[in-house]
Amino acid sequence: MTFIRVTSPHAHNASTTAGVMRQVLLATLPGLVALTAYFGMGTLLNLVLACAAALAFEAGVLRLRKRPIGFYLRDGSALVTAVLLGLALPPYCPWWVVVIGIFFAIVVAKHLYGGLGYNPFNPAMVGYVVLLISFPLEMTQWTTPVGALADGQSLPGLGETLNKVFLGTDIDGYSSATPLDALRQRGSQTLTDLYTSAPVLAGGRWAGNGWEWANLMFLAGGLYLVYKKVFTWHAPAAMLGSLGLLAVFFYDSGSSNSAGSPLFHWLSGATMLGAFFIVTDPVTSAVSNKGRLIYGAGIGILVFVIRTWGNYPDAVAFAVLLMNFAAPFIDYYTVPRTYGHAKAPRATAKKP
Repeated sequence: MTFIRVTSPHAHNASTTAGVMRQVLLATLPGLVALTAYFGMGTLLNLVLACAAALAFEAGVLRLRKRPIGFYLRDGSALVTAVLLGLALPPYCPWWVVVIGIFFAIVVAKHLYGGLGYNPFNPAMVGYVVLLISFPLEMTQWTTPVGALADGQSLPGLGETLNKVFLGTDIDGYSSATPLDALRQRGSQTLTDLYTSAPVLAGGRWAGNGWEWANLMFLAGGLYLVYKKVFTWHAPAAMLGSLGLLAVFFYDSGSSNSAGSPLFHWLSGATMLGAFFIVTDPVTSAVSNKGRLIYGAGIGILVFVIRTWGNYPDAVAFAVLLMNFAAPFIDYYTVPRTYGHAKAPRATAKKP
């Protein structure tokens, strides 16, 4: 019987990995700017807390494992995990929510499986799902975006932001439903009625005020990474394609039973962040281009199914983790059984 071990196509030294991580961090900046402009400074504070906690946990675990701390901190992988989780969290969530999420991402999902390159599940998504299941109230308090605020209201300032995050002080007009929440809770309203009645959707053209621009900025950052050949187009295109096709099939011109248009699904929630910054993780995704197409398509299908009929409006994290389970199975049937694959060297071992 022959067993085939496929290693993930990640970089194999700190300098190469660090270069890729810097490109990824740079590509998140347009989305961060959009989130800050529409939702306030909460996301910036999330990132500061997440990065500080990630570096502290990374250094602590490396010390326990007797690994060279400076070498592994310089690879940038902990910062990328922190930034992706920080961008996915609601602005102004309590500081301890961020720290707990980073603990599970860095310590549990990454290092308990052996560190960078050995983790079977995306660390940022593990942290996000743990938080969503454990603290659903804190994880659903999204800020009302600019354009949906009542007259006389404005985004929280620095003092209000710090008080909310560290002291739990309430902010008037602070939270509102997300576009995906509004779609699920619309009752008998058609999509046209929903766009005129739901404040979070009223100022938007395709998927809600602020959300669509954040997704477009993450799309721009993702296309930059494709252009720089940090990853291939296969997984993002397959995810967005399968999600869009299902949305077309169940759209029915916007009746009260409609599941939303393709543009609504593409430009709401964490769709573009997931498609270009999560699904493309080389360690936890499929290896071959054919495998990436299957992997990405599976995530798109799961996102639509969970959003439409499941209990969680935005399903990117759950869909990614479920397909992380399936990635080795996909590789088994899509990766050639011989040496020579440029990005996926294989080792074979014979068992009698």
